[in-house]
Amino acid sequence: MSWLPDGLGQFDLWVLVSMSAFTSMMTAAVGIGGGVLLLAIMAQILPVQALIPVHGLVQLGSNGNRAYMTRQHIDWKMSRLFILGAVVGAVISVWIVIQLPLDVIRLSVAFFILFLVWGPKPKAVTLSNVKLVIAGGVTTIISAFVGATGPLVAAFVHRRNMEKLPTVATFAACMSFQHMLKAMVFVTVGFAFQDWFFVIVLMIISGAVGTWVGLHLLKSLSADLFKQLFRWVVTALALRLSWQVLFSG
Repeated sequence: MSWLPDGLGQFDLWVLVSMSAFTSMMTAAVGIGGGVLLLAIMAQILPVQALIPVHGLVQLGSNGNRAYMTRQHIDWKMSRLFILGAVVGAVISVWIVIQLPLDVIRLSVAFFILFLVWGPKPKAVTLSNVKLVIAGGVTTIISAFVGATGPLVAAFVHRRNMEKLPTVATFAACMSFQHMLKAMVFVTVGFAFQDWFFVIVLMIISGAVGTWVGLHLLKSLSADLFKQLFRWVVTALALRLSWQVLFSG
């Protein structure tokens, strides 16, 4: 179909749109992790050069929607410091994205996913203003070539002596600006977002629906069961991606 990028079929589109909804439902049910799972699924379908930019724009839509709906609760003092560092990180990322071979990016995505799932969880820490700027820069650089840095950013935002709504709102604002800057990085290096416009819009819409459904229907499901399923499914997808890079062709 003419409105689909070359190499992407209707079945692939159905999988991407449905998984965007499902991972949004999962995030609504268990708090975090949907972005990592969606990245792992997209890595099985999308060409590597499109993986990080398309995933980032879909996540921009998801986080931007939450940030807008909770905008009155955003801690802008913290957000501005994070965004300042993110801008610097985005500028550095332009050079990194250009230099890295595609297979290095694919392996980085796979290993980073495995680290997020099985590695030690980052502790929730309160940072000084300077360190918060540095955190914004470092996580933005990482995000530009491995994608899902939500768990890392959450470590700097969650439990920062804030109530639930300010925490959710500030996290969404930081992630929204990070994904927006990442999109600008890929525009700078020549990625053609217009080729993926229809796919991205459908995934953002389905993700919004998934979030709404998750908040209303999945609260009664076992968070522990979801987390265990998430861990093993994501691990299998990351290992498959690694196998494809190391042993294909």
